[in-house]
Amino acid sequence: MQVDVLNAKELKKAAPVFGQLSFDNHEQVVFCNDKDTGLKAIIGIHNTVLGPALGGTRMWNYTSEWEAVNDVLRLSRGMTFKSAVTGLNLGGGKAVIIGDAKTQKTPELMKRFGEFVHSLSGKYITAEDVGMETADMDTVREVTPYVTGISESKGGSGNPSPVTAYGVFMGMKAAAKFKFGSDDLEGRSVLVQGIGHVGETLVEHLTQDGAKVFISDINEERLEEIKRKYGAIIFEESDIYSADVDIYAPCALGATVNDDTVNRINAKVIAGAANNQLADEVAHGKILRERGIVYAPDFLINAGGIINVYAELENYDRQEIMRKTENIYNTTLQILESAEKNDITTHFAALKIAQQRIDDRKNQNLR
Repeated sequence: MQVDVLNAKELKKAAPVFGQLSFDNHEQVVFCNDKDTGLKAIIGIHNTVLGPALGGTRMWNYTSEWEAVNDVLRLSRGMTFKSAVTGLNLGGGKAVIIGDAKTQKTPELMKRFGEFVHSLSGKYITAEDVGMETADMDTVREVTPYVTGISESKGGSGNPSPVTAYGVFMGMKAAAKFKFGSDDLEGRSVLVQGIGHVGETLVEHLTQDGAKVFISDINEERLEEIKRKYGAIIFEESDIYSADVDIYAPCALGATVNDDTVNRINAKVIAGAANNQLADEVAHGKILRERGIVYAPDFLINAGGIINVYAELENYDRQEIMRKTENIYNTTLQILESAEKNDITTHFAALKIAQQRIDDRKNQNLR
């Protein structure tokens, strides 16, 4: 699960939407409501300069509607830069459905959501995220072509989680190369926080590479399952942030690097799958740099999933998907070296490259 921790400072803004810091010049925000199915959804379209806004739909039982708004805005913005920095001709968008995916998700609700997506005429293309399965995308596909991540049997690219995990693994190896001088993770201690679909596959890669893997999750049954399958060690202490490990891999909640944790982190490298890991991109990115902790920008190294579903739009095969995802290693290393050379945070270095690509395309379109 990758739901971002709500930034209280943002919600204190006088203007409830345009005044949110996370609004950040979104092109469009669509509120979707259907009484018959109980659908309450929000679609955020941040930027479409490079192409249609592609981003997953997550279903989560938010504590408030404003929490849902903040989540979709932050995630949508992140998708813009994720696609841009990885060289995809896509914009950034995201959708959230308010509700319990285990008890409130129905085929009728998913079809109604698909109809709202269809009404945007391809400006937003949806995909799978937290609370969703490939089968749900198949249901949405019944009412709109603007969906990716459908079953391979139906001509789609299937579940993107394994590719996401592989990209994170590549980014982690690049960060290890930068920090430790070698990308060989044998003997390195890695703490994986959150062992959902992506987290489990990451644990598998790390185990195969010879790393000493610690795991943490709120689901104790899941912990025991992953321990049995891969020989991972369940992290028993209460404070995971001060854990004496080489690498911290946040793969659950966003904003785990925050005012409370940033100075407690003992890991030398942060590289994980969670979105929006820095609660404050500027302040916390700067503290990590000052403390000598290498942060692999999340919107770069977790881009494997969108590379996977992008294949459905560009019609390239599995081999090309994996080649593009493996290239996350090279891009990560380039960004880390650029950040050091220019004395800036790694997050800003990645953001700068992504924004430059967007600006260049925008200028071309204006000619």
